[in-house]
Amino acid sequence: MMLAFAVLATAVFTRPMERVSTMDPAQARSVYDSHAIALVYETPLEIDYKKRPYCLVPGFCEMPEVSDDGLTYIFRRRAGANATKLTMADMARSLERLRSPKTVSPNAWIMKDVDTVRSLSSDVLEIKLKRRCHYFPWLMAMSASSVRGVDGEGSGPYVLTRWRRNHEMVFTRRSGDFDESGQRVFNEVRYLVIDDATTQWLMFLKGELDFLGSISRDNWDFIVSANGDLDPSIKSRGIRLHSVPAFDVLHVGINMNDPVLGKNVNLRRALNAAFDFPEWEKFYNGRIMRCDGPVPPGVEGRLTTPFEYSFNIEKARELMVKAGYPGGIDPKTGKRLVLTLSIGNATNESRESGELMASFYEKIGIKLELDFRTWDAFLRAVNDGRVQLYRMGWVGDYPDAQNFLQLFHSKNVSPGPNHSGYSNPEFDREYEAALDATTPEERNAHWKKCQELICRDCPWVFTHYNRSFSLTRTTVGNFIPTGFPDGVEKWYEPK
Repeated sequence: MMLAFAVLATAVFTRPMERVSTMDPAQARSVYDSHAIALVYETPLEIDYKKRPYCLVPGFCEMPEVSDDGLTYIFRRRAGANATKLTMADMARSLERLRSPKTVSPNAWIMKDVDTVRSLSSDVLEIKLKRRCHYFPWLMAMSASSVRGVDGEGSGPYVLTRWRRNHEMVFTRRSGDFDESGQRVFNEVRYLVIDDATTQWLMFLKGELDFLGSISRDNWDFIVSANGDLDPSIKSRGIRLHSVPAFDVLHVGINMNDPVLGKNVNLRRALNAAFDFPEWEKFYNGRIMRCDGPVPPGVEGRLTTPFEYSFNIEKARELMVKAGYPGGIDPKTGKRLVLTLSIGNATNESRESGELMASFYEKIGIKLELDFRTWDAFLRAVNDGRVQLYRMGWVGDYPDAQNFLQLFHSKNVSPGPNHSGYSNPEFDREYEAALDATTPEERNAHWKKCQELICRDCPWVFTHYNRSFSLTRTTVGNFIPTGFPDGVEKWYEPK
């Protein structure tokens, strides 16, 4: 019994984590904030850890009852599931905090379609919407929607017991060594801030870390063999490789108000057709997937038609002629066309990939100049429209096409998520019709039309979708790679 107790007492899961800025769900700004928050707080609903395609399951609440017109949601507190005495009044207060002017929450958008929130009793809550919002239940599974008590207490599986900012966070399991179903779980989760990728790797090899959420380009060939499997020498150390498509889309945004690019669709198409994805894929060690539109794989309503302006250098040169820049020459000046790509954060990888992209456009006569800025300065410039081209990515909050297509709705122009300033009345009509649709089939038809318009107009250069690769030690059981990893440590089983 003494030995068994000693084994249980050491069930600690340790992983590297970027800096967490807040544990207040209303103030969460980064995926790292969300990871930590999801351990301490429960959301009304959750994304099923195991099931694919992704679906929602009960969280703090049971699945809601929805009125026929889609405007009224009744949530009931899940009986016996919570370790604290939080009630539906706490849920109502937490949601109202998101849109309170006093809170100034970056997540206030979650409540934009909400009319009223009423706690009908300690166990029942009513939410009325201003308009039908088919993806509203997904918003109730986001960490920003977490239920938080008046004094900041949560009902999640862990309690934050130590936080040395910029160094370490330790979370201790509320219920000890087993979850509700009787499965053994880690009684401690430890996040370490380790900035250097080499240090992370060495600590992982020595067994000081149980998980690595990314593999650096420098280590890739050492860790993964040519066939994409874990190198046998690494596998023999009790290490496993996991992969899953990420819910993101990486792109070069085009400022649609730019006098050179904004009104020249053939020039924008040429930028896409000249983008050499096979070389880009080699640069990223094959860890990416070809991007053929704004909605990534695994999302319902995604357009599967091949992108007309995928890499084709001859087509790109033909499009340059149609654009009025044969051979990349500006007929007004007799000089080469010069475009500027703005990039946030100057790292070795961003510089090397930027130079690679410039080499793509050299082949059609365009000189691409790279403009590196700090991340904050970059975001300000993008929001203000003071960029010509800009490199960015979007990580989906939920697996619905709306989450990605909102980036092109004219009502969402900067400082909203439509940073390119794309405005097309036909797109807006299709987008609004999709929101008003009453069946998935009708909605998806409108989403596909939206994607066809975007692929035609090319307000972005579609660069790639990511694949997420991670490593675990065999001491971690019940590990299932997921595109929605917030709080998943609660499911892991120590071995």
